[in-house]
Amino acid sequence: MGATLSTYATNRDNNFNLIRFIAAALVLYSHSYPLSMGPNVNDPLATLIDMTWGGIAVDVFFITSGFLITYSFFSRNNIIAFIWARILRIYPALFLAIIFCVFVVGLFFTTNTISDYLFDPQTFKFFRRNVTLFSGVKYELPGVFTDNPYMKAVNGSLWTLPYEIKMYTYLAIIASLFLYVQRWLGKNTLKITFLSIAIISVATHIANHFLSFSEDEFIRLFAMFFIGAAFYIFRNHIFISSSIFLIILLVLSLSVMNKDLFFVVYSISIPYLVFYIAYVPAGKIREYNRIGDYSYGMYIYAFPVQQSVAAILAGVSVAWMVVISFGITLLLALLSWHL
Repeated sequence: MGATLSTYATNRDNNFNLIRFIAAALVLYSHSYPLSMGPNVNDPLATLIDMTWGGIAVDVFFITSGFLITYSFFSRNNIIAFIWARILRIYPALFLAIIFCVFVVGLFFTTNTISDYLFDPQTFKFFRRNVTLFSGVKYELPGVFTDNPYMKAVNGSLWTLPYEIKMYTYLAIIASLFLYVQRWLGKNTLKITFLSIAIISVATHIANHFLSFSEDEFIRLFAMFFIGAAFYIFRNHIFISSSIFLIILLVLSLSVMNKDLFFVVYSISIPYLVFYIAYVPAGKIREYNRIGDYSYGMYIYAFPVQQSVAAILAGVSVAWMVVISFGITLLLALLSWHL
């Protein structure tokens, strides 16, 4: 049957850093198609299952985030410490990435004069919105990347960050509320609440796929985050087994024959696959943890680097876009993590 998830989750020696790094690299790979060939071109996986590698990577980010952020909340047992930890995780690196976008990438590539660019209200708006995330994000800087295949967007990857902040907020509110009321409603109130949220949100996500009642990504990201959170809450009851992993992988592979069926199987099974990979494979693979967590730096720097490559090397191929932008972005991610 295997051990419970709680048995693995007590050990910090896991593959989460590597999983997130691979996910960030997949976002870079997936974006290389539209950024080098135009907004209507997706990576080849989309033809097979109507999902891109970048989309799957974002799901993995939110599943792992839901699990680890829930762990962080309950292990700290202090809402102020929790909020401060989240601020330190998101904002210092983001601030420097926005500085990079505005004062390095923007200044170099703008077709406006330097004074017009710096004093344009849109430049200030780009900086203010992206460095706070409170009012969503802004993608364009004046006169920047106007002739690129994917025109004008400077850092399109930032779109997920306001959702991430919202998920932290919802988690803190829901968990705090039900921790408070469970003294009257019973100790299982919190578990029932998180299980209900996970089931309803995933069901809503699947229903939205067929009924299309919302084009907003909120439903999908909420479902991924809170099913990750539910896995943490029920870690004592979830068995991590190689047999179950292989069966799920087989069913998922067979479902590729029908895109809608694949979507349903994927939406239900992807969390289990992620947590199996996070905790079971061991040995040499765990040595990656000695290096650091470069995933966030990869994620927030890749898009402006790729747009810069597209601007300098007109007509660059997807392959060269991946190779060149990966090398430059990895260097920036290393600096972001270590400095």
